[in-house]
Amino acid sequence: MNSSVKVVPLERVAAPLLAVAVGELGNGKLPSSLLGLDVNAAGELTRLVESGDFTGKRDETAVIYPKKGAKRVLLVGLGKPAEVTRGAVRRGAAVAARRAVAAGAETLAFHLAHETHGGVPPGVVGQVVVEGVAQGAWQFTQLKAVEKRKRIAVLEIIALREERPDVERGRKIGAAIATGHQLARNLQVLPGNVCTPSYLAGIARQLGKAYGHKVTVLSRQQMAAHEMGALLAVAQGSVQEPRFITLEYRGAGGRTPPVCFVGKGVTFDSGGISLKPAEKMEEMKYDMSGAAAVLGLFETLGQLKPKVNVVGIIPATENLPSGTAVKPGDVVRSQFGKTVEIVNTDAEGRLILCDALSYARRFKPACVIDAATLTGSVVICLGHHATGLMGNDDQLVGEVLRAGDLAGERCWPLPLWDEYREQLKSDIADVKNVGGRPAGTITAGWFLREFVDGFPWAHLDVAGTAWTEGERPDMANGPTGTGVRLFTEFVLGRAGG
Repeated sequence: MNSSVKVVPLERVAAPLLAVAVGELGNGKLPSSLLGLDVNAAGELTRLVESGDFTGKRDETAVIYPKKGAKRVLLVGLGKPAEVTRGAVRRGAAVAARRAVAAGAETLAFHLAHETHGGVPPGVVGQVVVEGVAQGAWQFTQLKAVEKRKRIAVLEIIALREERPDVERGRKIGAAIATGHQLARNLQVLPGNVCTPSYLAGIARQLGKAYGHKVTVLSRQQMAAHEMGALLAVAQGSVQEPRFITLEYRGAGGRTPPVCFVGKGVTFDSGGISLKPAEKMEEMKYDMSGAAAVLGLFETLGQLKPKVNVVGIIPATENLPSGTAVKPGDVVRSQFGKTVEIVNTDAEGRLILCDALSYARRFKPACVIDAATLTGSVVICLGHHATGLMGNDDQLVGEVLRAGDLAGERCWPLPLWDEYREQLKSDIADVKNVGGRPAGTITAGWFLREFVDGFPWAHLDVAGTAWTEGERPDMANGPTGTGVRLFTEFVLGRAGG
């Protein structure tokens, strides 16, 4: 999708669809900035507002067909004026894009009524409009024989002249983030027979070639040399070769400690010997969503080039039952040196992550953030509205919370009190990989904490937010790309903006 910023009166916009986002109209009057459009539509906008057929409530839409100018004008509600934040504008742009795709409009013009700006600076508007439109316009048809829907090829952000420079700066940031977000969603939705560990390694190499990232891919034999016993235990049941992938972006010089992101890359999770129920098992192709977020981040980094060093780590494998699969009751030795009693082979994500967190020490990171579809318990706890957040450093946890708010990927902190560690005690090993049903998300986080040494660390359990099971006004059913925007906002914050 090509995007640009244009300065033109709304009544002179000649696009198949012009979307205008407005806050709730408590006075029942049309914003003055839309009066020119109203003339083109012979007063239809005024009648819509005065009749109460459009009030500007969140996600509310109305379409009119002016006699001149844009072929269609779509009004999009953003909610109460006090609630018109960057997130509301992003959501409004996504809702507009979904309507544009449904209408077959290949060019979308978008304008935020200046009466609605509130506290959202023009630069932020430029960023979140592109992010939102890309989110709402996303569709995956690569595996279909026939392309049924037209795509939005062009986005025009209509701005005031004095705002244009700031909007343009934001547009460039938003375009880079949107590209990474799209990459993550495309990877998430791929079936397990396509998106294998080797496939993820191939994507990492493509990013390295395109942007100059250093990419290292370890084979099964090389992982064994690094004593990654926990990861290899998960991988031993599958004929697909595991891959341990690292990407390095150097934007701040060689000696500056990097920010490290770790993404769980289980490309298909059957549960192993502790087999999952058949119903909805096909959704377990999404168990590499953390890895997709890391790869999406490196797409964005390649375009934005912030002055910060970043390392991405992706342990990638399948988790399948077979005659060679790891069994409940087996004990394996992790790269950290601790032994793990595997009580449940379906708690495999924490096994591959523990070796990745241990491996991260070699980079002497400023901090490490991991993202994983780790537990079903987090859905019971937080539903599909927030990501579970834990960590060993309050300042880092706060930083992640702020990045999530900016990104529209909200997180909620959960405690890692010492009492929860008791549930992971093993009679025969240093630790067992599950602590029972109570506080399942927290004990999974505690398990990871066992392998964190020498750096601030935060853990994101995205099992409830990585994909949707139904259509939303602002997003299609399926992958959400959760993590890409949060990671990017975190990195930009570390880079100074």
